[in-house]
Amino acid sequence: MYIDAAVEGIVDEAVVRRLVDCAGGTLGHVYGKNGKRYLRDSIKGFNIAARRTPWIVLVDLDRDFPCAPLLCKEWLPNRARFLCFRVAVRAVEAWLLADAEKLASFLGIERKKVPVCPETEEDPKAVMINLARASRRREIRDDMVPRPGSGRREGPA
Repeated sequence: MYIDAAVEGIVDEAVVRRLVDCAGGTLGHVYGKNGKRYLRDSIKGFNIAARRTPWIVLVDLDRDFPCAPLLCKEWLPNRARFLCFRVAVRAVEAWLLADAEKLASFLGIERKKVPVCPETEEDPKAVMINLARASRRREIRDDMVPRPGSGRREGPA
């Protein structure tokens, strides 16, 4: 089964790829990767498309609403039959931080550096970037950590 998707960015796309694969589906087109505002502006169109074909939309809760159900109610009061709408609390990076063993192994850091309760972190993405700063793997640091003087909040990948 092909499943189209819409996501905020490339990390979200990687998570959706894994979710669809684990569900036994095949990821079709991936839309978005232009931030949350694009998803908010386009959600009605994705919902219309999901009347006939399977879709997954993944968005971060951030601090926009006190809880995921309120975001869902505001954005998508009448969800189409084939739309899987998921809200990551606070951000999809918190989901990655929740698998501390695998994340520590991937980043090349000590397990004890990964927070125990990632969903309570104020900014899970910043936590992830700071963990990458401590990585023993140069390619991780080059991809995830912003270059000095770049003025960016995150690295190129």
